[in-house]
Amino acid sequence: LQISGYLNLLANTIDNFTHGLAVAASFLVSRKVGFLTTMAILLHEIPHEVGDFAILLRAGFDRWSAAKMQLSTALGGILGACFAICAQSPKGAGETVVWILPFTSGGFLYIALVNVVPDLLEEKNPWNSLQQILLLCTGIIVMVLLALT
Repeated sequence: LQISGYLNLLANTIDNFTHGLAVAASFLVSRKVGFLTTMAILLHEIPHEVGDFAILLRAGFDRWSAAKMQLSTALGGILGACFAICAQSPKGAGETVVWILPFTSGGFLYIALVNVVPDLLEEKNPWNSLQQILLLCTGIIVMVLLALT
């Protein structure tokens, strides 16, 4: 098995840990924020997990082992949620949320920008760049609309 598969599993576990932090902290704010955060993470995770599964297959894992390993990385999300809940201050959830949500949001923005912006800058076809920018803006608009409802 190639080391890239194991590195991918480690990165996926850390990613899932931050997702668990974000989901738990969001529910500490309110149900609405919690459900919106969960939806956003689910929409992000579906293609992400499919891609990680393909990476594991390419690294030499068989389908069953790759599926089991992907499922085991999901435990990182559960640990992240437990950490966020256990980190609550006796003064209330506000003290927990005040550092967890900015930490996870900043991480998500960093990863998104590191992945998207270089691709946009390397794109030779202006139409493809415009499509990507429009899709990014559509995602932002959808999240704003969901937040307003």
